[in-house]
Amino acid sequence: MTTLKTTTHDGENDDGDDLDVAADIDDDLDDDPEGSGCGGSNGIGDSLTLFFSFSIFCRSLMPRSEEGQLTIEKTPSYFITKDVPRRVYQFSKHLKLIVVVRDPVTRAISDYTQVASKKMDSRSFEEMVFVDNTTRIVDTQWSPVRIGVYAKHLKHWLQYFPLEQMHFVSGERLIENPADEMLKVQQFLGLRPVINHKHFYLKSRKGFPCILKPNRQKGSHPHCLGETKGRIHPMIDPSVIRRLRDFYKPFNIKFYRMVNQDFGWV
Repeated sequence: MTTLKTTTHDGENDDGDDLDVAADIDDDLDDDPEGSGCGGSNGIGDSLTLFFSFSIFCRSLMPRSEEGQLTIEKTPSYFITKDVPRRVYQFSKHLKLIVVVRDPVTRAISDYTQVASKKMDSRSFEEMVFVDNTTRIVDTQWSPVRIGVYAKHLKHWLQYFPLEQMHFVSGERLIENPADEMLKVQQFLGLRPVINHKHFYLKSRKGFPCILKPNRQKGSHPHCLGETKGRIHPMIDPSVIRRLRDFYKPFNIKFYRMVNQDFGWV
């Protein structure tokens, strides 16, 4: 059995959009006869204490894989948690890693939207993103900002896994053209290209693609994101957006060079 861990740049304050596009990959691969989902995010890599039983616990949660079948396990915070690469490597150095990334400015606003929707903090985005709104120094300790510095997180993973074992998916392109992105994922995993354009259609008023999941008894049935997904983002001062883009620009360029891919954020 080959165990595949699917990871994203999703954080604890995310509004679910990033996780949803990652979940699309997991759902889509569930439709592939050679792919088998683990049934959700287990958070195994988040706890040092829990990690000591990582191997036994993780394997017990995974479905039995037939010969030639891949099993997927995903936990959003894996990619951004510093010590997880070492622990994952100790579990298996042969894993293939899938990372879904999106424009860090957009994802920071998404994280804030989640916080605001739960009334966890009454401060504005502008108040939270800067250490001081007068000097406009970006608060790099604020989680929604820190998560988007992908080059820093990737550096920890490259200490243990070669780039050849990693595949980076554009969250924007996954929403705009899911079939093409899924073709790349299937090729990376060495799967037959079963999932294609006929598995996707746009029905959601929020602009997210729906997935046609085959059912042996009932035929294909649609799977769309829940109504709570894709919350409307607040209006942010354009000068704040420009300041954030300037802040992320060198990190984005470095990330592009590290993965040999341009995501169009600069």
